[in-house]
Amino acid sequence: MAVAAGMLVAALLAGGCSSGPSGSDGARPSGGSAAASSDSTGAGGGRAASGATPLEPLPAAVPAALAPYYAQRLAWQPCDGGFECTTFRVPLDYERPGDGDLTLAAARAVSVASGGSGAAEAPGASGGSEEGSAGGGGAPARLGSLLLNPGGPGGSAIEYLETAARTYDGGVRARYDLVGLDPRGVGRSNPVTCLSGERMDAYTAVDLTPADQSGVDALVAADKEFAEGCRRHTGPALGHLSTVEAARDMDVLRALLGDEKLNFVGKSYGTFLGATYAGLYPGRVGRLVLDGAMDPSLDSVTGNRTQAGGFETAWTAFAKDCATRDDCPLGRAEQRIGEQLSSLFAAVHAHPLPTTDNGRRLTEAQATTGVIQALYADFLWPKLRTALSDARAGDGTGLLKLSDSYYGRENDGSYPNLMFANTAVNCLDLPAPFGGPEDVQRAVPDFERVSPHFGRDMAWMALACTYWPVRATGAAHTIRAAGAAPIVVVGTTRDPATPYAWAQALAGQLESGRLLTYDGDGHTAYGRRSACVDTAVNRYLLTGEAPEPGKRCDR
Repeated sequence: MAVAAGMLVAALLAGGCSSGPSGSDGARPSGGSAAASSDSTGAGGGRAASGATPLEPLPAAVPAALAPYYAQRLAWQPCDGGFECTTFRVPLDYERPGDGDLTLAAARAVSVASGGSGAAEAPGASGGSEEGSAGGGGAPARLGSLLLNPGGPGGSAIEYLETAARTYDGGVRARYDLVGLDPRGVGRSNPVTCLSGERMDAYTAVDLTPADQSGVDALVAADKEFAEGCRRHTGPALGHLSTVEAARDMDVLRALLGDEKLNFVGKSYGTFLGATYAGLYPGRVGRLVLDGAMDPSLDSVTGNRTQAGGFETAWTAFAKDCATRDDCPLGRAEQRIGEQLSSLFAAVHAHPLPTTDNGRRLTEAQATTGVIQALYADFLWPKLRTALSDARAGDGTGLLKLSDSYYGRENDGSYPNLMFANTAVNCLDLPAPFGGPEDVQRAVPDFERVSPHFGRDMAWMALACTYWPVRATGAAHTIRAAGAAPIVVVGTTRDPATPYAWAQALAGQLESGRLLTYDGDGHTAYGRRSACVDTAVNRYLLTGEAPEPGKRCDR
């Protein structure tokens, strides 16, 4: 999902919460983002985009050609962290299952109700529920498996499982086997590979606000190099990493786990994956929580522009808070703080800053990415204030570390698969937003209108899919999931990466959607700091009782 895709996993997993990039929801945020939706003013909130076609459900019966995949037996083996791990096969192409297979990896924390121990022994998270155990002191009744996805696209659900097994509500962990499935192309499931660490360092530093033709040429060359690296290293699988295919993989795993219906918690991009599953298999929907929701109904240009507006909203919230702090490095007036940020970006554009990281220098692109990373969660705001103060004093180390965190860069200079998979999935799910640099230049004023501080960068970020080596297989669509059980959609009012209007729109599209609103800052809400949100979601997971219509929460 454009920029968010990359950042989602990083910021939120670091806080033991949920999805974001490196940590969920991409390399340099790509253009063909599935996160298309209503504009940043909230216009269209709760309504699908005009002209978007509905996602049609698949036949209820498993096709004969796919029966062997649904008949596999999972061989679980002990693996790191006290979990169990397994692999299973899915077709590379569901329309041509004879063309070869992919091997996907999954891990689980076995519940107490299933005879496990570790995952359910830790103290419960906030919002613990009395529904967690059976009456009379007996063992809790097992509710099946609960699949998890932290976002991205590109976030590893297996890695996220380690956080969920420690932090999810004790009653939920006691009654569900928590299952992390790395989607195709992600983590341990045939991961997409594109560039070396050295070339990724160069890619992340390329100017995203080109002022002349040479700057445009450099950005185009970088995007082409990235796309060609993905094609060369990944091969035919690059054309089969769409969200629809990943949702079909989840149905295979559901069957192999022995569950009649799918129970699922998806964060950020994970909401798009979960909603897609519901649209394809409405009769197999169990209890679905879609937190930090995306709206699949609009084109990628609108989605990227809207997301830029989301980050502007988050910056405004940061600036308002910063103005009350003694350590705010940009002044004590909100308007002045924004002007100082623009001045800092301009200064770094002209003269990249030295850092303490082996001679690396902070470029404007990395400075912008660092600020964006810190806007994913308000617990990162103190770190952002310090990084901005250091940058104004001539030291770019703090902002570079935040940028590296966004991309998931390791201390040894290597990069995880997250950003590669992010672009690969996004570029398949929607057609590229722009046909070339001229289209971006025409769109920049609209992007800057909704986001004076980040709009220009995010418009140029969206150029990546223009040069993708395989054609998009998806298009903007609505998801109704007619006949599905109640689906809980969680939206945060000042979410930077998935603006609140997207949650309104998705809940409005889903026939059984129930919107739960968190009035607060940061990306996603469940498992963070709202006991109200946690209690409502835990009750739904344990009893099936969805929050009442119009339910709103704060901290």
